[in-house]
Amino acid sequence: MSIRPSETVFRPRDVERLVVGQATSDGAGVKLTRVLAQPLQRRLDPFLMLDAFGSDKADDYIAGFPDHPHRGFETITYMIAGRMLHRDSAGHEGLLENGGVQWMTAGRGVIHSEIPQQQEGLMEGFQLWLNLPARDKLSAPWYRDFTSGELPRFTTDGGVQATVIAGESHGTAGAVTREATAPLYLDLHLPAGARFSQPLPAGHNAFLYVYRGELDVAGAAVPAGRMAILANEAACDGVVVEAAGVETRALLIAGRPLNEPIAQYGPFVMNTEQEIYQALADYRAGTLTGG
Repeated sequence: MSIRPSETVFRPRDVERLVVGQATSDGAGVKLTRVLAQPLQRRLDPFLMLDAFGSDKADDYIAGFPDHPHRGFETITYMIAGRMLHRDSAGHEGLLENGGVQWMTAGRGVIHSEIPQQQEGLMEGFQLWLNLPARDKLSAPWYRDFTSGELPRFTTDGGVQATVIAGESHGTAGAVTREATAPLYLDLHLPAGARFSQPLPAGHNAFLYVYRGELDVAGAAVPAGRMAILANEAACDGVVVEAAGVETRALLIAGRPLNEPIAQYGPFVMNTEQEIYQALADYRAGTLTGG
């Protein structure tokens, strides 16, 4: 498809800094890399966390994520390879498979599990946490599975293949939109030497995560396994990336900051400490998911 003038970026953003994720484990011992951690929550508002997981060793993932609670935000799980079964206290159940996305709004509370449905082979993907505005933190839980075939895609004239999980890119609307945070979530597959431009509102926080190959972003090299935080400048109108001589895959994520207080205690993200205490009390009393 042709690139319309409205999709041209005239003054691209620079890379503010590169971030190396920290190896950790979560759930029942699943090994992962925490790319966006709590110290970056204010800088990358409305995003709270990004985990990358990938292993062909079953012991690294087989125990999965048994029942655990959430309140006050949304989780977006993107499965590159593997199979994961989701069940939750709101009655939702779904099998997340290769190339699929699971979007869950925890809202006022949900208890769920994510258990691998394979005994061997590669399991790879990402989980992103997206904050909810204060007015929606106690909303009803919501859940939707998208198979790989249901996710909108397009290919540029330069051969870049883009999957639009959220937001809009090059005239293609994503699987999910959110009014308050206006998230953009793209998975980009770039042939060697290919370029891709994406307009971005100047006030939106944005970052890239390269998971194959290497990107050139405004002259800065971003290798695999690195997150590039994009600088916010009023005069900039987007980002331009180029695959630096090798086939490259990367996530481009951006959103409108909420500019609200963030109070987090483990799986609960609210606006005040008192709301955290209430979430803990509700969970202990068995009323976390109540009306």
